[in-house]
Amino acid sequence: MVTRIMVGVALGPAFLAALFFLPPIWLSVVMSCIAAIGSFELLRATRVAHHNGMYIYTAVAAAVIPIGHGLGYGSWTARAVSILLMAVLFFLAIRLYGRAGEIRFEHIMVCLFGGIVIPLFLSALVQLKRMEYGAFFVLLPVICAFTTDIGAYFAGVFLGKHRGVTLVSPNKSLEGYIGGILSGCLFMLIYGLLVRQFAGVEVSFGVMAFYGLLGSAVAELGDLSFSLVKRQYGIKDYGTLLPGHGGMLDRFDSTIFASPMLLLLVEVLPAF
Repeated sequence: MVTRIMVGVALGPAFLAALFFLPPIWLSVVMSCIAAIGSFELLRATRVAHHNGMYIYTAVAAAVIPIGHGLGYGSWTARAVSILLMAVLFFLAIRLYGRAGEIRFEHIMVCLFGGIVIPLFLSALVQLKRMEYGAFFVLLPVICAFTTDIGAYFAGVFLGKHRGVTLVSPNKSLEGYIGGILSGCLFMLIYGLLVRQFAGVEVSFGVMAFYGLLGSAVAELGDLSFSLVKRQYGIKDYGTLLPGHGGMLDRFDSTIFASPMLLLLVEVLPAF
């Protein structure tokens, strides 16, 4: 736990600073690295075969999509990469069908999820950064995901009684899930207050609370979704890259789900 807290204290502010201060193109490079590493961790966790370059093709696809968004060609890049990756994977599967080391359909789907879905979801941060108030919008998913995680932990520790809500995370309690959502709403309101106070931007606090409500719910779903994969494949963590936290997916699972949700909310119902 001490190691987890120390790493979080060291990396958390640095990551938030990168989101706030880096221009979109450099932020896209950061997201590219996270997506590529995350795709590798996912393929390794689900035991996709190492041969035939499937790891390389998937990681390259995951790295290219955020860069395309940073350059302003996100939609075009995502379509092109999706078609190319799908074509390469199915070509390999067709060529190897009936032979030793054939590629199964479920492995293709894992590669497509790791090489397309994960980087697309993370690219939502780059899209938020490119908006008029991008320096403030880009922090929404990360604040939501991290404060939901913290709120759920402390609510579960001090108030948790009804555990076993889901067998995916049997130690987590109903009180923890509720505490996480309420924590997300609270910190969204605090963040809105800080934006109004120090940036002089008019903020709708009702909309910020709505951001917190939906963003936190989706963040918790992201955490459970990636935990589901770990349980089904019998692993504890996706990796050891971040001491005390596990792999890249262990740390950014909630953010991966929260980012496109907050992007959608900002586009449909901007708070400022």
